[in-house]
Amino acid sequence: MPINLSKGQKVDLTKGNPGLKNIMVGLGWDVNSFDSGADFDLDVSAFLCGSNGKCPNDKDFIFYGNLVHPSEAVKHMGDNLTGEGEGDDEQIQIDLVKIPENIEKIAFTVTIYEAEQRRQNFGQVSNSFIRIVDETTNMELIRYDLGEDFSIETAIVAGELYKYNGEWKFNAVGSGFQGGLAALCGHYGIEVA
Repeated sequence: MPINLSKGQKVDLTKGNPGLKNIMVGLGWDVNSFDSGADFDLDVSAFLCGSNGKCPNDKDFIFYGNLVHPSEAVKHMGDNLTGEGEGDDEQIQIDLVKIPENIEKIAFTVTIYEAEQRRQNFGQVSNSFIRIVDETTNMELIRYDLGEDFSIETAIVAGELYKYNGEWKFNAVGSGFQGGLAALCGHYGIEVA
């Protein structure tokens, strides 16, 4: 049975699962019937951060324009343009063994592509979740349902993997941002053109 988390909860990932190496982080959502005249294109990104909470360089930002980290520790499985259908809408594979030593946190975020032009926000999205699956056994380890706490936000930090005393833990963050992907990039130290 997966551990179902509430906002702000933290849980051990590797301590209770010795030998855990390959995980898949899946994120999914449904779009409410409200029609803004354009598809909702939600994008999942991962920010690999050092001890200061910032990305050491631009290659530590994994998104639809940079799918694989140079270490091959983090691989984005590709952009889903509509979010239709059941289950995960976008997935990121992580090899815990390959994560570089200087990376202490990986933040998983969701943004709405062209949210302002399309007049879209997370108040129009429901059933959002983030889950972590052991790829070796295909067992769901952790699930966090984000709830309906959002209104005008165009970006969300869903959760974070972080290193603590040599073990990896997961934090259910669920915090919203205004300003979409650009705001998140600024928060994590990535310069946007």
